[in-house]
Amino acid sequence: MGPLRFVETLTNACSAIDYPKLREEQVKARGEGRLFGIGIATYAELTGIGSRISAAPGMPINTGTETATIRLDSTGAVTGSFGVASHGQGLETTLAQVIADELGARLEDIQILQGDSAIVAHGTGTYASRSAVLAGGAATLAARLLKDRVIRAASHLLESSVEDIDTRDGWVFVTGTDRSLTFRELAKAVYSEMGRVPHDAREELEVTKVYDPYFGTTSAATHIVALEIDRHTCKVRLDRYVVAEDCGRVINPMIVDGQIHGAVAQGIGAALYEEVIYDDAGQLLTASLTDYLVPTATEVPVITTVHLDAESPSTVGGFRGMAEGGTIGAPAAVANALADALAPLGIEIFELPMTPARLFGLIHQTQSAKLKGETP
Repeated sequence: MGPLRFVETLTNACSAIDYPKLREEQVKARGEGRLFGIGIATYAELTGIGSRISAAPGMPINTGTETATIRLDSTGAVTGSFGVASHGQGLETTLAQVIADELGARLEDIQILQGDSAIVAHGTGTYASRSAVLAGGAATLAARLLKDRVIRAASHLLESSVEDIDTRDGWVFVTGTDRSLTFRELAKAVYSEMGRVPHDAREELEVTKVYDPYFGTTSAATHIVALEIDRHTCKVRLDRYVVAEDCGRVINPMIVDGQIHGAVAQGIGAALYEEVIYDDAGQLLTASLTDYLVPTATEVPVITTVHLDAESPSTVGGFRGMAEGGTIGAPAAVANALADALAPLGIEIFELPMTPARLFGLIHQTQSAKLKGETP
């Protein structure tokens, strides 16, 4: 699965948030009677699992393989078809980038088809932080094979050996010369201009590959958050938040940042706001967003993201999964920060979400016990 980088995520996160200075700020804040806390959480997540891990516990579904079909049509356009399905994580862009890099195509010439079980022979969908690892791996293998076919066709059209031909930005060219073809010109020759490519050398410009990472891989990250609890209202304000993560080779940093930010927001909700509550009769009391609280832009702080960007040695393309990471690290980091803020009062955190009402109850109970000389 490749080495885990716990220490590197921790040191990078501490450096990004300037941890020593943050502790100095905390000393000053506590001297002023403020409830200022710092929380750290480091985790490892099994991602992009292959067939070996799926089979070991006797799982009834196949989470270990993914299918990609890539086609260069007669107009020079490239279509990639996948079994995974995008649900807002920018998967179409990510997979198009993988194909563009490996095939040498232009990004604007690539169309991604997904979300339809009829377009590939088999697919198990998007979940378990698997899409970049498995679909990206399948896309890489298929694009490389299609590139080989494109180059072999070009060797006849450009009268050159395959070793001297390469592709870039939708062009096929002989290195070091001005001899070249666009993908469109090459596709037209292969599909429509009979005789330009020898009969026994013609190959379909369409490839399907199934990828199985077998074991899969593991992702690691460290979350650090600084927060303050208002002594009067018990409202929690998140001041700073840093995530240092290792998701292997980063395909699109902006998309990775967006996924991390969204997942951290969800984790903050789990730590401070979101709760399903029933009354004694079993009636759901938090059935709408009027009662079920979720964090908004005013509750989510600016999140600094640090990417280690080191290729995983165990997966094609070097990718690791990362989509669930924010929801794993955020609740623990916030809970640890709350415990740190309340440490001078002798209060520990054993329950989430830690709402203002719960914080008020803990603080009030502890203060009452101290006044009575009891152990809180």
